Amino acid sequence: MSTALVVGVDVGATHVRAALGSLESGIIRRVRRMTLRERSGEAVIRQLADLVREVAGREVEEVRAIGVGSIGPVDIRRGVILNPPNALFRNVPVVEALSESFGVPVYLVNDCAAAVLGEKRFGAGKGCENLVYVTLSSGIGGGAIIDGSLLLGKDGNAVEIGHIVVDLDGRLECPCGARGHWEAYCSGRNIPRFASYLVDAYPEEFRGSRLELLVRNGSLSSELLFELAKEGDGHALKIVNEIGRVNAIGFASVNACYDPELITVGGSVALRNENLIIKPILENIKRYTVNRVPEIRITPLGEDVVLYGAIALAADPPPQLRT
Repeated sequence: MSTALVVGVDVGATHVRAALGSLESGIIRRVRRMTLRERSGEAVIRQLADLVREVAGREVEEVRAIGVGSIGPVDIRRGVILNPPNALFRNVPVVEALSESFGVPVYLVNDCAAAVLGEKRFGAGKGCENLVYVTLSSGIGGGAIIDGSLLLGKDGNAVEIGHIVVDLDGRLECPCGARGHWEAYCSGRNIPRFASYLVDAYPEEFRGSRLELLVRNGSLSSELLFELAKEGDGHALKIVNEIGRVNAIGFASVNACYDPELITVGGSVALRNENLIIKPILENIKRYTVNRVPEIRITPLGEDVVLYGAIALAADPPPQLRT
């Protein structure tokens, strides 16, 4: 494996992270900052460049490439982060700007495409030729390696599984503006809206409960819902189990589309609530899929999976991105 130093960058809706590393060593050190709530692409680029300098430190001149895994959509041909529904910034020319700043090749992919590269190189996907990574976080996304090749698509937005339709009636609106998408029901930012819908739709089941009170006064969060479920609150468990059923529909669609041998799961919602997330998926997925059910497990790389992937991207870019 290569010992060349590279920097990996993870651009998320909540945090921006960078790591110095190599294929041989993995992550050597990392830094993290809150994602700027700015519309200016220039401000985002300045933040990313500062993070690269900070994490590289004295070794900045030894860095041979930079890999960026970003919330999408992206345009990998132009190297631009386009218009993420969970962030304010728009049309950020990250590849050109960072390449000019540091004089090294810069590669950009969707964050989940980066994550599946990280899983393949450093995580549970070693030796797998058919692997999917799913993130259940503030949004929902995916990355896939099929028959040994990373799926990117015409612009780099293949495997945008959060926008699979799981509700034909389109009861809830996704942050992207469309209705019925998986992300509208099971992502961290939208779970409270789904819970509120269920409380309103089935009032007899939730009347007088603590959950109903939290919904009515607008104080229910995803974190609080899962805390109540862990405490054994029956009403919270009903909501969590319904989230699990919808997740199983999403995972069944992933299985039908890509037929992987392994699906690894990350993102803050999954990492913080492993049993409450994974168990309902495993219990329900057979009801919705015709393909053999693959192994489904939490990523061993935790919240660093995109950083590991960005390092892998920089050190050994896929053929589609090599010039």
